[in-house]
Amino acid sequence: MEKNEILVVYGEDPAEMAGKIACEAHLAELIGDKKKRIGLKPNLVVSRPAEEGATTHPEIAAGLIDYLQKNGFNNLVILEGSWVGDNTQDAFRYCGYDQLARQKKVELIDTQLDKAKPYDCKGMKIEICDSARAVDFMINLPVMKGHCQTLLTCALKNNKGILPDREKRRFHSLGLHKPIAHLNTAARNDFILVDGICGDLDFEEGGNPVSAGRLFAARDPVLCDAWAAEQMGYAVGEIPYIGLAEKLGVGVGDPAKAQVRELNQPLKAAVARPGGKVRQLAQYIEEQDACSACYAALIFALSRMNHTELGRLKGKIPIGQGFRGKKGSLGVGRCTQGFAASCPGCPPSGAEVLGFLRGHS
Repeated sequence: MEKNEILVVYGEDPAEMAGKIACEAHLAELIGDKKKRIGLKPNLVVSRPAEEGATTHPEIAAGLIDYLQKNGFNNLVILEGSWVGDNTQDAFRYCGYDQLARQKKVELIDTQLDKAKPYDCKGMKIEICDSARAVDFMINLPVMKGHCQTLLTCALKNNKGILPDREKRRFHSLGLHKPIAHLNTAARNDFILVDGICGDLDFEEGGNPVSAGRLFAARDPVLCDAWAAEQMGYAVGEIPYIGLAEKLGVGVGDPAKAQVRELNQPLKAAVARPGGKVRQLAQYIEEQDACSACYAALIFALSRMNHTELGRLKGKIPIGQGFRGKKGSLGVGRCTQGFAASCPGCPPSGAEVLGFLRGHS
Protein backbone atom coordinates (compact mmCIF):
# COMPACT_ATOMS: atom_id res chain seq x y z
CA MET A 1 0.00 0.00 0.00
CA GLU A 2 1.40 3.37 -1.05
CA LYS A 3 1.57 6.36 1.31
CA ASN A 4 -0.97 8.35 -0.74
CA GLU A 5 -3.50 5.53 -1.07
CA ILE A 6 -6.84 5.16 0.69
CA LEU A 7 -8.37 1.70 0.53
CA VAL A 8 -12.13 1.40 1.04
CA VAL A 9 -14.12 -1.74 1.76
CA TYR A 10 -17.88 -2.02 2.18
CA GLY A 11 -19.75 -4.74 4.01
CA GLU A 12 -21.67 -5.95 7.02
CA ASP A 13 -19.05 -8.08 8.80
CA PRO A 14 -16.41 -5.81 10.41
CA ALA A 15 -13.96 -8.65 11.14
CA GLU A 16 -14.09 -9.94 7.57
CA MET A 17 -13.77 -6.38 6.21
CA ALA A 18 -10.73 -5.70 8.41
CA GLY A 19 -9.04 -8.89 7.27
CA LYS A 20 -9.74 -8.12 3.63
CA ILE A 21 -8.31 -4.62 3.80
CA ALA A 22 -5.23 -5.84 5.70
CA CYS A 23 -4.55 -8.39 2.97
CA GLU A 24 -5.02 -5.83 0.21
CA ALA A 25 -2.72 -3.37 2.00
CA HIS A 26 -0.07 -6.09 2.43
CA LEU A 27 0.04 -5.13 6.08
CA ALA A 28 2.39 -7.98 7.02
CA GLU A 29 4.95 -6.67 4.53
CA LEU A 30 4.58 -3.13 5.86
CA ILE A 31 5.36 -4.36 9.39
CA GLY A 32 8.24 -6.64 8.41
CA ASP A 33 10.01 -8.10 11.44
CA LYS A 34 7.81 -10.65 13.22
CA LYS A 35 9.33 -9.65 16.58
CA LYS A 36 8.03 -6.09 16.44
CA ARG A 37 5.70 -4.97 19.21
CA ILE A 38 2.47 -4.01 17.46
CA GLY A 39 -0.05 -1.69 19.07
CA LEU A 40 -3.74 -1.44 18.23
CA LYS A 41 -5.23 1.89 19.31
CA PRO A 42 -9.06 1.96 19.15
CA ASN A 43 -11.33 4.86 20.12
CA LEU A 44 -12.99 4.02 23.44
CA VAL A 45 -13.71 7.56 24.52
CA VAL A 46 -16.73 6.47 26.58
CA SER A 47 -18.36 3.25 27.78
CA ARG A 48 -20.92 2.97 24.97
CA PRO A 49 -21.44 0.28 22.34
CA ALA A 50 -20.05 0.86 18.86
CA GLU A 51 -23.56 0.79 17.40
CA GLU A 52 -24.23 4.18 19.00
CA GLY A 53 -21.51 5.82 16.91
CA ALA A 54 -18.84 6.66 19.50
CA THR A 55 -16.47 3.70 19.79
CA THR A 56 -14.49 1.37 17.53
CA HIS A 57 -16.19 -1.94 16.76
CA PRO A 58 -14.21 -4.68 18.58
CA GLU A 59 -14.76 -6.98 15.60
CA ILE A 60 -12.41 -4.74 13.59
CA ALA A 61 -9.62 -5.32 16.10
CA ALA A 62 -10.51 -9.03 16.12
CA GLY A 63 -10.19 -9.28 12.35
CA LEU A 64 -6.82 -7.54 12.40
CA ILE A 65 -5.53 -9.69 15.25
CA ASP A 66 -6.54 -12.86 13.37
CA TYR A 67 -4.71 -11.60 10.28
CA LEU A 68 -1.60 -10.66 12.26
CA GLN A 69 -1.42 -13.89 14.22
CA LYS A 70 -1.87 -15.97 11.06
CA ASN A 71 1.08 -14.08 9.61
CA GLY A 72 3.30 -14.83 12.60
CA PHE A 73 2.94 -11.61 14.59
CA ASN A 74 2.30 -12.42 18.25
CA ASN A 75 3.75 -9.47 20.18
CA LEU A 76 0.45 -7.58 20.15
CA VAL A 77 -1.08 -5.06 22.54
CA ILE A 78 -4.34 -3.10 22.62
CA LEU A 79 -3.88 0.26 24.32
CA GLU A 80 -6.29 3.08 25.02
CA GLY A 81 -7.29 5.69 27.57
CA SER A 82 -10.85 7.02 27.73
CA TRP A 83 -11.52 10.71 28.04
CA VAL A 84 -11.21 12.50 31.36
CA GLY A 85 -14.28 11.64 33.41
CA ASP A 86 -14.76 8.14 32.03
CA ASN A 87 -13.05 4.95 33.16
CA THR A 88 -11.08 2.96 30.58
CA GLN A 89 -11.58 -0.31 32.45
CA ASP A 90 -15.34 0.18 32.18
CA ALA A 91 -14.98 0.93 28.47
CA PHE A 92 -12.88 -2.21 27.94
CA ARG A 93 -15.61 -4.31 29.56
CA TYR A 94 -18.62 -2.55 28.09
CA CYS A 95 -17.23 -2.40 24.56
CA GLY A 96 -16.00 -6.00 24.55
CA TYR A 97 -12.24 -5.44 24.47
CA ASP A 98 -11.47 -7.27 27.71
CA GLN A 99 -13.15 -10.40 26.34
CA LEU A 100 -11.41 -9.96 23.00
CA ALA A 101 -8.00 -9.66 24.67
CA ARG A 102 -8.60 -12.85 26.67
CA GLN A 103 -9.80 -14.80 23.65
CA LYS A 104 -6.91 -13.72 21.41
CA LYS A 105 -4.30 -13.74 24.21
CA VAL A 106 -3.41 -10.11 23.58
CA GLU A 107 -2.15 -7.68 26.22
CA LEU A 108 -4.60 -4.91 27.18
CA ILE A 109 -3.19 -1.62 28.51
CA ASP A 110 -5.13 1.21 30.14
CA THR A 111 -3.08 4.32 29.40
CA GLN A 112 -4.92 6.19 32.17
CA LEU A 113 -2.86 4.02 34.55
CA ASP A 114 0.39 4.34 32.59
CA LYS A 115 3.47 6.44 33.28
CA ALA A 116 4.38 9.18 30.81
CA LYS A 117 7.32 11.35 29.82
CA PRO A 118 7.54 14.71 28.00
CA TYR A 119 8.76 14.78 24.40
CA ASP A 120 9.63 17.63 22.08
CA CYS A 121 6.91 17.55 19.42
CA LYS A 122 8.39 20.10 17.02
CA GLY A 123 8.38 23.02 19.40
CA MET A 124 5.74 21.88 21.88
CA LYS A 125 6.48 19.70 24.91
CA ILE A 126 3.87 16.95 25.22
CA GLU A 127 3.69 14.06 27.68
CA ILE A 128 3.15 10.69 25.97
CA CYS A 129 2.45 7.41 27.74
CA ASP A 130 5.33 4.94 28.00
CA SER A 131 3.29 2.07 26.55
CA ALA A 132 2.71 3.97 23.30
CA ARG A 133 6.39 4.85 22.97
CA ALA A 134 7.31 1.18 23.49
CA VAL A 135 5.38 0.12 20.37
CA ASP A 136 7.37 -0.53 17.18
CA PHE A 137 4.36 -0.39 14.83
CA MET A 138 1.11 1.38 15.70
CA ILE A 139 -2.21 0.56 14.09
CA ASN A 140 -4.57 3.47 14.66
CA LEU A 141 -8.25 2.39 14.78
CA PRO A 142 -10.28 5.63 14.98
CA VAL A 143 -13.97 6.17 14.37
CA MET A 144 -14.88 8.69 11.68
CA LYS A 145 -17.37 10.85 13.53
CA GLY A 146 -18.34 14.39 14.44
CA HIS A 147 -16.98 16.32 17.39
CA CYS A 148 -18.57 19.15 19.34
CA GLN A 149 -15.39 21.29 19.32
CA THR A 150 -13.21 20.23 16.40
CA LEU A 151 -16.12 19.19 14.09
CA LEU A 152 -14.29 16.00 13.10
CA THR A 153 -12.41 13.34 15.00
CA CYS A 154 -10.54 10.65 13.10
CA ALA A 155 -6.89 9.52 12.93
CA LEU A 156 -5.04 12.58 14.23
CA LYS A 157 -7.30 13.30 17.18
CA ASN A 158 -7.57 9.63 18.15
CA ASN A 159 -3.98 9.80 19.40
CA LYS A 160 -5.14 11.81 22.42
CA GLY A 161 -5.75 8.37 23.92
CA ILE A 162 -1.99 7.85 24.35
CA LEU A 163 -1.78 10.84 26.70
CA PRO A 164 -2.14 10.91 30.49
CA ASP A 165 -5.30 12.63 31.74
CA ARG A 166 -3.40 15.71 32.91
CA GLU A 167 -2.16 16.24 29.34
CA LYS A 168 -5.63 15.77 27.90
CA ARG A 169 -6.86 18.55 30.18
CA ARG A 170 -4.02 20.80 29.01
CA PHE A 171 -4.91 20.12 25.36
CA HIS A 172 -8.36 21.56 25.96
CA SER A 173 -6.90 24.64 27.64
CA LEU A 174 -4.75 25.16 24.52
CA GLY A 175 -7.70 24.92 22.14
CA LEU A 176 -7.14 21.34 20.88
CA HIS A 177 -6.15 22.09 17.27
CA LYS A 178 -2.53 23.17 17.80
CA PRO A 179 -1.60 20.46 20.34
CA ILE A 180 -3.28 17.74 18.25
CA ALA A 181 -1.15 18.74 15.27
CA HIS A 182 2.07 18.81 17.33
CA LEU A 183 1.27 15.50 19.05
CA ASN A 184 1.24 13.72 15.71
CA THR A 185 4.82 14.73 14.98
CA ALA A 186 5.78 12.16 17.64
CA ALA A 187 2.79 9.78 17.79
CA ARG A 188 3.08 6.75 15.53
CA ASN A 189 0.57 6.32 12.71
CA ASP A 190 2.12 3.40 10.87
CA PHE A 191 -1.19 2.04 9.60
CA ILE A 192 -4.66 3.51 9.99
CA LEU A 193 -7.89 1.56 9.70
CA VAL A 194 -10.90 3.82 10.15
CA ASP A 195 -14.19 2.56 11.50
CA GLY A 196 -16.66 4.27 9.17
CA ILE A 197 -19.48 1.84 9.85
CA CYS A 198 -21.74 4.15 11.85
CA GLY A 199 -19.88 7.14 13.26
CA ASP A 200 -21.87 9.81 15.05
CA LEU A 201 -23.21 12.77 13.09
CA ASP A 202 -21.68 15.54 15.22
CA PHE A 203 -20.84 14.35 18.75
CA GLU A 204 -17.92 12.28 20.02
CA GLU A 205 -20.05 10.52 22.69
CA GLY A 206 -22.42 9.00 20.11
CA GLY A 207 -26.19 8.89 20.10
CA ASN A 208 -26.84 9.86 16.47
CA PRO A 209 -25.04 7.21 14.39
CA VAL A 210 -25.00 7.54 10.60
CA SER A 211 -24.81 4.15 8.91
CA ALA A 212 -22.22 4.15 6.11
CA GLY A 213 -21.16 0.49 6.17
CA ARG A 214 -17.48 0.93 5.33
CA LEU A 215 -13.92 0.79 6.60
CA PHE A 216 -11.05 2.65 5.01
CA ALA A 217 -7.30 2.35 5.43
CA ALA A 218 -4.52 4.90 5.05
CA ARG A 219 -0.87 5.38 5.89
CA ASP A 220 -0.88 9.18 5.98
CA PRO A 221 -2.94 10.43 8.97
CA VAL A 222 -3.29 13.95 7.55
CA LEU A 223 -4.52 12.73 4.16
CA CYS A 224 -6.79 10.28 5.99
CA ASP A 225 -8.44 13.05 7.99
CA ALA A 226 -8.66 15.40 5.01
CA TRP A 227 -10.50 12.73 3.03
CA ALA A 228 -12.71 11.90 6.03
CA ALA A 229 -13.62 15.58 6.43
CA GLU A 230 -14.73 15.67 2.80
CA GLN A 231 -16.86 12.56 3.29
CA MET A 232 -18.64 14.30 6.17
CA GLY A 233 -19.32 17.44 4.15
CA TYR A 234 -16.55 19.64 5.53
CA ALA A 235 -13.91 21.65 3.71
CA VAL A 236 -10.45 20.80 5.02
CA GLY A 237 -9.97 24.42 6.12
CA GLU A 238 -12.85 24.04 8.58
CA ILE A 239 -10.74 21.55 10.58
CA PRO A 240 -7.69 23.65 11.58
CA TYR A 241 -5.60 20.81 12.99
CA ILE A 242 -5.40 19.17 9.54
CA GLY A 243 -3.65 22.18 8.00
CA LEU A 244 -1.48 22.66 11.07
CA ALA A 245 -0.33 19.03 10.95
CA GLU A 246 0.46 19.39 7.25
CA LYS A 247 2.64 22.47 7.95
CA LEU A 248 4.51 20.48 10.61
CA GLY A 249 5.34 17.81 8.02
CA VAL A 250 3.05 15.09 9.37
CA GLY A 251 1.41 14.44 6.00
CA VAL A 252 -0.53 15.77 3.02
CA GLY A 253 -3.69 17.79 3.64
CA ASP A 254 -5.19 17.87 0.14
CA PRO A 255 -7.82 15.13 -0.32
CA ALA A 256 -7.52 15.52 -4.11
CA LYS A 257 -4.05 13.94 -3.82
CA ALA A 258 -5.46 10.73 -2.37
CA GLN A 259 -5.48 7.68 -4.63
CA VAL A 260 -8.75 6.09 -3.52
CA ARG A 261 -9.16 2.41 -4.29
CA GLU A 262 -12.48 0.71 -3.53
CA LEU A 263 -12.11 -3.02 -2.97
CA ASN A 264 -15.79 -3.74 -3.66
CA GLN A 265 -19.02 -1.98 -4.39
CA PRO A 266 -21.22 -0.30 -1.73
CA LEU A 267 -23.86 -2.68 -0.49
CA LYS A 268 -27.55 -2.15 -0.89
CA ALA A 269 -28.78 -2.43 2.65
CA ALA A 270 -31.64 -1.49 4.89
CA VAL A 271 -30.90 2.13 5.78
CA ALA A 272 -30.85 2.64 9.53
CA ARG A 273 -33.01 5.51 10.72
CA PRO A 274 -32.40 5.99 14.42
CA GLY A 275 -34.01 8.72 16.45
CA GLY A 276 -32.71 12.18 17.11
CA LYS A 277 -31.07 14.42 14.53
CA VAL A 278 -30.65 11.75 11.87
CA ARG A 279 -34.36 10.99 11.98
CA GLN A 280 -35.14 14.69 11.59
CA LEU A 281 -32.87 14.96 8.53
CA ALA A 282 -34.39 11.81 7.00
CA GLN A 283 -37.65 13.69 6.43
CA TYR A 284 -35.94 15.50 3.53
CA ILE A 285 -35.08 12.22 1.77
CA GLU A 286 -37.02 9.91 -0.54
CA GLU A 287 -35.05 6.69 -0.39
CA GLN A 288 -35.54 3.60 -2.55
CA ASP A 289 -32.97 0.81 -2.12
CA ALA A 290 -30.13 3.21 -1.33
CA CYS A 291 -26.64 2.02 -0.44
CA SER A 292 -25.75 3.04 3.09
CA ALA A 293 -22.62 4.98 2.06
CA CYS A 294 -24.56 7.12 -0.42
CA TYR A 295 -27.35 7.70 2.09
CA ALA A 296 -24.78 8.69 4.72
CA ALA A 297 -23.26 11.28 2.37
CA LEU A 298 -26.69 12.86 1.95
CA ILE A 299 -27.32 12.87 5.71
CA PHE A 300 -23.93 14.52 6.33
CA ALA A 301 -24.67 17.15 3.67
CA LEU A 302 -28.11 17.95 5.05
CA SER A 303 -26.66 18.30 8.55
CA ARG A 304 -24.38 21.07 7.25
CA MET A 305 -27.27 23.12 5.85
CA ASN A 306 -28.99 25.79 7.91
CA HIS A 307 -32.77 26.11 8.35
CA THR A 308 -33.06 28.63 5.52
CA GLU A 309 -31.23 26.36 3.10
CA LEU A 310 -33.28 23.34 4.11
CA GLY A 311 -36.45 25.40 3.66
CA ARG A 312 -35.49 26.15 0.07
CA LEU A 313 -35.35 22.49 -0.89
CA LYS A 314 -38.20 21.66 -3.27
CA GLY A 315 -39.67 18.42 -2.00
CA LYS A 316 -37.84 15.33 -0.83
CA ILE A 317 -34.52 14.36 -2.40
CA PRO A 318 -34.60 11.03 -4.29
CA ILE A 319 -31.72 8.61 -3.69
CA GLY A 320 -31.17 4.91 -4.33
CA GLN A 321 -31.21 2.15 -6.90
CA GLY A 322 -34.99 2.29 -7.13
CA PHE A 323 -34.58 5.47 -9.19
CA ARG A 324 -32.47 3.93 -11.94
CA GLY A 325 -33.87 4.75 -15.36
CA LYS A 326 -36.42 7.15 -13.89
CA LYS A 327 -36.92 10.85 -14.53
CA GLY A 328 -37.14 13.64 -12.00
CA SER A 329 -35.98 17.13 -11.20
CA LEU A 330 -33.19 16.63 -8.65
CA GLY A 331 -31.53 13.54 -7.22
CA VAL A 332 -28.36 12.34 -5.50
CA GLY A 333 -26.04 9.57 -6.63
CA ARG A 334 -25.34 7.80 -9.90
CA CYS A 335 -28.67 5.99 -9.74
CA THR A 336 -30.48 9.29 -10.39
CA GLN A 337 -28.39 10.22 -13.44
CA GLY A 338 -31.56 10.33 -15.54
CA PHE A 339 -32.85 13.30 -13.54
CA ALA A 340 -32.64 16.87 -14.80
CA ALA A 341 -30.06 17.59 -12.10
CA SER A 342 -28.13 14.81 -10.37
CA CYS A 343 -25.14 14.78 -8.03
CA PRO A 344 -22.78 12.17 -9.56
CA GLY A 345 -20.80 9.60 -7.63
CA CYS A 346 -21.17 6.06 -6.32
CA PRO A 347 -21.07 7.13 -3.59
CA PRO A 348 -20.48 10.89 -3.72
CA SER A 349 -18.79 12.55 -0.74
CA GLY A 350 -20.74 14.62 1.73
CA ALA A 351 -18.90 17.72 0.48
CA GLU A 352 -19.93 16.99 -3.11
CA VAL A 353 -23.55 16.51 -2.11
CA LEU A 354 -23.51 19.68 -0.03
CA GLY A 355 -22.15 21.75 -2.92
CA PHE A 356 -24.69 20.24 -5.27
CA LEU A 357 -27.66 20.94 -3.00
CA ARG A 358 -26.57 24.49 -2.28
CA GLY A 359 -26.20 25.08 -5.99
CA HIS A 360 -29.71 23.84 -6.72
CA SER A 361 -31.71 25.28 -3.82
